Amino acid sequence: MRLKKNAKNIVRQNRSLITSSNPRSPISEQYKTIRTNIQFSSDLGIRTIVVTSSGPGEGKSTTVANLAVVFAQQGKKTLLIDCDMRKPTVHYTFHVENQRGLTSILTKRNELQQCIQETELENLSVLPTGPIPPNPAELLGSQAMKDMLDKALESFDMILIDTPPVLAVTDAQILANQCDGTILVIKSGETPIEAAVKSKELLLAANGKLLGTVLNHKKIQDSHYYYYYGRE
Repeated sequence: MRLKKNAKNIVRQNRSLITSSNPRSPISEQYKTIRTNIQFSSDLGIRTIVVTSSGPGEGKSTTVANLAVVFAQQGKKTLLIDCDMRKPTVHYTFHVENQRGLTSILTKRNELQQCIQETELENLSVLPTGPIPPNPAELLGSQAMKDMLDKALESFDMILIDTPPVLAVTDAQILANQCDGTILVIKSGETPIEAAVKSKELLLAANGKLLGTVLNHKKIQDSHYYYYYGRE
């Protein structure tokens, strides 16, 4: 599957979302194809999905945000959780506050419903990171995180999670173990093959279910960009 994209239109300082600004564009249609592939990737219902990458700057945050939008456009009540506590972006993307969020819940300072924020898009809510803690991995691997996900599933049909890169810290592995599936974003021409293979091995070693990969920034002769989604 291919997703044509103009990098300048998708990633700006305000991180505009092509699936929201132009939902009938060929790019948006291809995000919907990714959504369909996810839905048919397992006989069992997939409701919690981790989106990660091997290293920084490979497009995982843009990918997960656009996927959250197309799930919401399908009528599914969707929650996007920012678990990238080293470099959070969800609050920038959706223009919400980040004074409290995931860490506020995990440290028992606030309840889940106090931290979830609705976006301007119907059916889409976000949970930003909240204050950055000194021990992200410990919080994400805690019983409180599992309880939070269980609680969120009572109110949402789909939960998508943005995590730090696999090779940088252990956060993605921890969350892959807790969720129904994982998508690995790879940047064409920049992600070393060894890094992609190592990332896959680490996710599988954590008993994560790798649904597939998104190959990002694939350049072809007409100078446009494409995404590819591949089933494992």
